[in-house]
Amino acid sequence: MADKASDPIETMKANLLKNTGKSVEAWAEIVKTSGLEKHGDQMKLLKETHGLGHGYANLICHTAKGAMETPEDDLLTGQFKGKEALIPVYEALATFARSLGPDVEVSVKKTSVAFRRSKNFAVSTPASKSRLDLGLNLKGTPATGRLIEEKPGAMCTHKVKLESPGDLDAEVKAWLKEAYGRA
Repeated sequence: MADKASDPIETMKANLLKNTGKSVEAWAEIVKTSGLEKHGDQMKLLKETHGLGHGYANLICHTAKGAMETPEDDLLTGQFKGKEALIPVYEALATFARSLGPDVEVSVKKTSVAFRRSKNFAVSTPASKSRLDLGLNLKGTPATGRLIEEKPGAMCTHKVKLESPGDLDAEVKAWLKEAYGRA
């Protein structure tokens, strides 16, 4: 499912080494030896003490706890187990999100995929066997029939339910582009 030629994690690792002179593994060792257990405390150490950006700090923290050892394809396979009919929906979404700009990071997690620039602008989650939920950060945008407002404090401000690649139409693409522009 993932395109190895444009793997954003490998690009981040290479840029981290280039920009700091330290590999992700060297940074992970700093986190491991810090004595800090909580992800937030580790992030604070890397961001405030070492001046790293959020994306790099998050990558390092996940590497330190071994979370980066699961290949992206395995994470996606796990997300879509029993929901394989949604893979074309996800692939159409990921292709469009990447087309928004060269700075789009695609971060595959165990249960979701985040699309981000300086911060998340969208998150996809296989919600059921027949539906992929697309969370969007569109603060201040009024809800519509399709654009559902999320509860305050949720990771995203709105969501759209996608059941087929055709549901990723001009309206949804416009919302994605707007969310990308705000990130």
